[in-house]
Amino acid sequence: MTFDGWPRAALDFYRGLEVDNSKAYWLAHREVYEQKVLQPMTELLDELAEEFGQGRVFRPYRDVRFSADKSLYKTAIGATLSGGGYVQLSARGLAAGAGCHRLAPDQLERYRRAVDTELSGEDLRARIAAVEAHGIEITVRDALKTVPRGYPKEHPRADLLTHKDLAAWTEWGTEAWLQSAEAKEYLIAFLHDARPLTTWLDEHVGPTTLTR
Repeated sequence: MTFDGWPRAALDFYRGLEVDNSKAYWLAHREVYEQKVLQPMTELLDELAEEFGQGRVFRPYRDVRFSADKSLYKTAIGATLSGGGYVQLSARGLAAGAGCHRLAPDQLERYRRAVDTELSGEDLRARIAAVEAHGIEITVRDALKTVPRGYPKEHPRADLLTHKDLAAWTEWGTEAWLQSAEAKEYLIAFLHDARPLTTWLDEHVGPTTLTR
């Protein structure tokens, strides 16, 4: 099977799930999820694997054990690529990300050391600008209010030192091309355009070596 985009039924499925996040809805529409949502995602990941690594689709069920929100099901399908990248489909359409959405303690230490070093730190700033030039947003979900302990407050890259994650992110919405194979080309272009950031992170941060 080849990837031909997501049909309108995929978006309708998630619109319905947002309204009725129940086991009854899920069971009544499970075939729609499997055929119109999951199958296109699997086909897409298979086609991206050669260049961007193997894909892994997140399970659709939420872990509600420690959450005040007891909704049973995720209102989006998400998948990661082992070579770097994240793909998401929801009722609001297609979105993609690349980078580090959460830096483990050892990664954070390496990140700060690289930012502190003038050559690699200024290189990161230039690479962020290169990614933003493509209209891609650079997101930071968690940051310190001031520079970490041990670094001067007037550090020339104080803003970068406060980050505890760093990623490129874009959303396309429910464009007509989402229902065609053209959707893959948008994702490939994004992953290419985000490479200045992801290659810097690969070179200076790398994967965590810590075990849970």
